[in-house]
Amino acid sequence: MTNDINEQGRTRVIIEGVQPEIDGGRFPIKRTVGEPVVVEADLFTDGHDAITGVLLYRNHGDKKWNEVPMTFLNNDRWRGEFTVNELGVAVYTVSAWVDHFKSWLHDLTRRAEKEDIALALLTGAGLVEEASDRASKGDATKLTAWVKTLKQKKDPNVIRQRVLKGDLEMLMSRYPDKRFATNYGRELKVVVDRELARFSAWYELFPRSCGAETEHGTFADCEHMLPYIAGMGFDIVYFPPIHPVGQTFRKGKNNSLDAGPDEPGSPWAIGSAEGGHKAVHRDLGTLKDFQRFIDKARKYKIEVALDIAFQCSPDHPYVQAFPDWFRWRPDGTVQYAENPPKKYQDIYPFNFETDGWQELWQELKSVFLFWVDQGVRVFRVDNPHTKPFPFWEWAIGEIKAEHPEVIFLAEAFTRPKVMNRLAKLGFTQSYTYFTWRNTKEELTQYFLELTREESREYFRPNLWPNTPDILHEYLQFGGRPAFQIRLALAATLGANYGIYGPAYELFANNPREPGSEEYLDSEKYQTQKWDLNRRDSLKDFIARVNSIRKENPALHRMENLHFFDVDNDKLICYSKSTDDKANLIIVVVNLDPYSMQSGWVELPLEELGLDPAHPYQMHDLLSDARYLWQGRRNYVELDPHAVPAHIFCLRRRVHTEEDFDYYL
Repeated sequence: MTNDINEQGRTRVIIEGVQPEIDGGRFPIKRTVGEPVVVEADLFTDGHDAITGVLLYRNHGDKKWNEVPMTFLNNDRWRGEFTVNELGVAVYTVSAWVDHFKSWLHDLTRRAEKEDIALALLTGAGLVEEASDRASKGDATKLTAWVKTLKQKKDPNVIRQRVLKGDLEMLMSRYPDKRFATNYGRELKVVVDRELARFSAWYELFPRSCGAETEHGTFADCEHMLPYIAGMGFDIVYFPPIHPVGQTFRKGKNNSLDAGPDEPGSPWAIGSAEGGHKAVHRDLGTLKDFQRFIDKARKYKIEVALDIAFQCSPDHPYVQAFPDWFRWRPDGTVQYAENPPKKYQDIYPFNFETDGWQELWQELKSVFLFWVDQGVRVFRVDNPHTKPFPFWEWAIGEIKAEHPEVIFLAEAFTRPKVMNRLAKLGFTQSYTYFTWRNTKEELTQYFLELTREESREYFRPNLWPNTPDILHEYLQFGGRPAFQIRLALAATLGANYGIYGPAYELFANNPREPGSEEYLDSEKYQTQKWDLNRRDSLKDFIARVNSIRKENPALHRMENLHFFDVDNDKLICYSKSTDDKANLIIVVVNLDPYSMQSGWVELPLEELGLDPAHPYQMHDLLSDARYLWQGRRNYVELDPHAVPAHIFCLRRRVHTEEDFDYYL
């Protein structure tokens, strides 16, 4: 989209401030199929001529540009919108030109003297005649008729009224003169994913813990877990690495350096004589068993996510076959992974600065494609921030070009700029700092950042209250209520969230030592047997929350988040709604897991479309209780030992004594 150099001297419209545009168009924005892309730009010209702006776009597979008009907002700001409807990559740009017909029509309405009007009508006839040469046969005939009308020697005011009331403006808008249009110098990209990228609930599960009391679990054992997971309403079951585990420097219970003969080791110490990243641990089963599990999961409308960790145990076949892919120390040993003071003697990181980097890149890409061939379409990528950025941009781009339905979750608890860069490079979803944001101030500030800053265009948060690596002190000391509170927050603040279970629903909260976020007897180093039938399990609460999420489209997005005032810092209140406000959810959560908290919630009634003079009903979807509220300020109290949250659906019409025909 560039102007012919011979016409650049006559292009008068300036295009600036196009949004969304990430780093000057270097990176794409993200959407899912069916979502709108709203584009704004500053469009202006010299003098007082009218201009016309259009938004040009191509969905994936389109050969030609589609065009939609842009609407003037104010202060030279214009807006247009289109909908992405195909997986893949869509593109958009902006074009604008001085619209001489619109300028003429505007001036025509302001002219007062007959002579001026008559001369203006002749000028308009010339513009219409030019347009007739660009028009289709039928419209050309209509425009030619208008030329004759404009040239009639009748009362100019009569002809002017005919122009203003007729269809000339509509006809002319179809055939604008774009010879001197300014075309924005960039084609901006949109990566279009499937809906699961925007709205999902993940359940992390160690398959080796699914067996009988003393046995290593198998994929067949995991199949028996599917009704349980589906019953809680999860869309994705996520497995940590399922590959063979190395023997050398195998870690024992609680990360001990001395593993017993029957200890399984860390599944992130990938590779043994049995194979590496394209093999499965023999105690779990075979590739066919894994494929059967994927097929069974689909019957429950659950997808399987696999952890991809690009690192090796000392026993991985790569170490012998490709020694230059690793860093060697002066004593002739391979450099193992370290994050001082932590040491991971059982893990060798790749050396991406190797002379054989191209072969390494190709091999790692082939790992993803191997599992895609087995039926996996969702990947959680371990520590992507410790691998080169150019590799991820290349690998994800290559894979999504062939398989645009694939979803990549970046497990990168690192600095904000690094996390954002990974999202720009192609990761579909990203872990966040949610785990460490627990007060109202922390939550409000962080989620305003996630939903109001430019990063919202490419950074899709996935909120995890816990992971096998992280047991935050809030969960360590807050008991069962703390787990309910964090679940309610994650599931309603975010459109994507996940939990590590069954540790979560059984509120496992014992740290390895005081001040540590590591679990005591962590599943990372041993199998764990869980009593899924415990009477105090949170599984019913989780199922209810996930059901509410699925039934209310307002909760399927994140950028529609708005916070409301509460006069108690232990209570947080926020809303989400559909664009038409037909579905409006208001959430109030007690952030104190120990004590009942109460306060007055203040709602902006006009913004919510509510009449201050009439009552409205707040239907608590968790308890099914209904409350009649009136006005801006209303009282709430929440006992964390009962249900520490309200998830209200606002009902605008309520029964009254005067009118029993109102609809609840």
